[in-house]
Amino acid sequence: MLFDMDGTLVDSERLWDVALAELAEAYGGSLSTAARRAIVGTGMADSMRILHDDLGQPHRDPTASAAWVNARILELFRTGLQWRPGALALLGAVRSARIPTALVTSSGRALVEIALDTLGRDSFDVVVCGDEVEATKPHPEPYLTAARLLGVPIEKCVAIEDSATGVASALAAGAAVLAVPAEVPLAPRDGVHQLESLLTADLDLLAALLARPGA
Repeated sequence: MLFDMDGTLVDSERLWDVALAELAEAYGGSLSTAARRAIVGTGMADSMRILHDDLGQPHRDPTASAAWVNARILELFRTGLQWRPGALALLGAVRSARIPTALVTSSGRALVEIALDTLGRDSFDVVVCGDEVEATKPHPEPYLTAARLLGVPIEKCVAIEDSATGVASALAAGAAVLAVPAEVPLAPRDGVHQLESLLTADLDLLAALLARPGA
């Protein structure tokens, strides 16, 4: 099992909303809805590029902006991280069944370490962070790396994602994909099973996804 983090397991996108809005305000502007949606699921470098372009300030230093957002989001994660509906129960069922499990996120290691205080450090056999791979989502590398570290063929893995960027990454890697959109609606896509929440997801559904032709 390959779990995304932000918006999939934990309701953290609203915390990113706060941090990004505050940075935009500090730069004298406001982040558009379209830009915020484009940021969902992307790595930090792409996120800062989108934000700067949206504000009409492409000259901004992405490294400095990323450092500001990282510092603010670390504060918010320490106080406001909550599970997405059904996520804790599904993760618990997966672990009880002794299914190899990975966390595959675009967030950096420092942030993930704080999130693991909520998620549980024993909840995953492998953790792949956005700053530990050469290419982030939508590139397939994060999911391919997780499968390799688990020692499981990617074709035998189910990836659970909330964003178009994450779905694209998992599909490109060759995993079966369960999409549970959080902040941004997802268009139907071949090869992707979509649910409104993880409240209706269980081990039987995950097994059925792997049994699909081509899975």
